[in-house]
Amino acid sequence: MPKHASLIIAASLLLVSTIASAEDLFNGRDLTGWRSYLVTHASAQDDVWSVRDGAIVCKGEPMGYLYTSKAYKNFRLKVEYRWAPGKEPGNSGLFLRLNGKPGFLPRAMECQLKSGNAGDLYAFEGMKIGGESPRVQTIQHKELGTLLGVKAMSYNEKAPGEWNTVEVVVDGPLVKVTVNDKLVNEATDCEVVAGPIGLQSEGGEIHFRKVEVTPLAD
Repeated sequence: MPKHASLIIAASLLLVSTIASAEDLFNGRDLTGWRSYLVTHASAQDDVWSVRDGAIVCKGEPMGYLYTSKAYKNFRLKVEYRWAPGKEPGNSGLFLRLNGKPGFLPRAMECQLKSGNAGDLYAFEGMKIGGESPRVQTIQHKELGTLLGVKAMSYNEKAPGEWNTVEVVVDGPLVKVTVNDKLVNEATDCEVVAGPIGLQSEGGEIHFRKVEVTPLAD
């Protein structure tokens, strides 16, 4: 093989490796690399978020979110989560492309993790999102005004207390959600902007043992 061809192949493999390299956002020991926002400003991060037995534990109250110190535009996010065994499952979500002023539902897209609805997609504070017309929803929120959502095509959660795997691919204007190896939702015409990734606190104890992101080419 000519030397120049070998160099081209090597460079191509290096580029693919760089694009496809996964990054663990949770190190299994502490919350290094994460920041937090809570609606009750008197509350501290440690009041809501902790690490126990190799998992991030979110008490669910007060409302808010943990978010990465880095911003991501196009990425593949893989998360393993479960509702606290022996407790009533509740509500939570994954915030995507967080941007703008912080709030209890910030300007971002959300992949819903609410028990029974994991995989629904929402957009807050004017974020754009679209999809198949039968599944697109316009919701009037008493505090946030008009919200847009795209209901999942189907649901594939395990029983409360068991670990679930959610994979969200955010690539330009397209978002795809897979729950336990089944494609459950697809959205189009999504607003393209870089922003942190967030884990939501919203009324139920939830555990996260893997949070992994793979940046994709812009």
